[in-house]
Amino acid sequence: MGACVCRMNPDNETMSVSSASISRPPSAGIALGASRKNRPLCHETIRWRSDVPLTEGQLRSKRDEFWDTAPAFDGRKEIWDALRAATNAAEGLDFQMAQAILDGANVSVPNGYLTECYDELGTQYKVPIYCLSYPINIVKEENGRDSPAEYSEPVDGGTEIFLKLRISSSMTDVKLPVYSKDTVGQCKKKLQATEGVDACCQRWFYSGKLLGDKVPIDECSIHQGYVVQVIINTEHYNHDNSTSTVHMSLAS
Repeated sequence: MGACVCRMNPDNETMSVSSASISRPPSAGIALGASRKNRPLCHETIRWRSDVPLTEGQLRSKRDEFWDTAPAFDGRKEIWDALRAATNAAEGLDFQMAQAILDGANVSVPNGYLTECYDELGTQYKVPIYCLSYPINIVKEENGRDSPAEYSEPVDGGTEIFLKLRISSSMTDVKLPVYSKDTVGQCKKKLQATEGVDACCQRWFYSGKLLGDKVPIDECSIHQGYVVQVIINTEHYNHDNSTSTVHMSLAS
């Protein structure tokens, strides 16, 4: 997947970099080979534009496809898992957690961005830009629905249960009544109805794993009383709070 990233410097000069990574001028202290200088993770949200506008459902599918297949090609699965967790934390603006995950896995980021990472053995890992943030031209689907099948009511609703949800934007806990056969996507719509949080801005995590919208609650193995983390991401609707202005064309 070819790409071009452009970033404006303070003098309004454009710097272009080939590939899907964001590069900085290497410092004189960076040695070639296994020894690499590690930088703290940048507390910036990368802004980019997709050549072909994507809906949130299409973006999620693209991300899931990458994370499901990446370990099969190169690198260690535990490092890919750590990168996925760090990426999710960073997208939720919890950069402290993202940095802690990287440090715990001995992952270095020479450029300060998750687009290019290395494990302690010197193996390179590249995370595509679409896994790090939403494109600025994301297509918001009507009523926040991805497809009729995804949010249709189940024939058998199962038993009523209460989910304990922790909302990242307010750090408050909410008890949400749902049915065991409800999908995660349907539960997001119920949370939207009770708390006013747009379903398409919600990402649910349990035990460090992202819960897909089409997965029924009874298949998520959520233990009674345990907390489901709900990361609220409104970045793709409000870019003015971003400190980074990075534009990217993503080739399909």
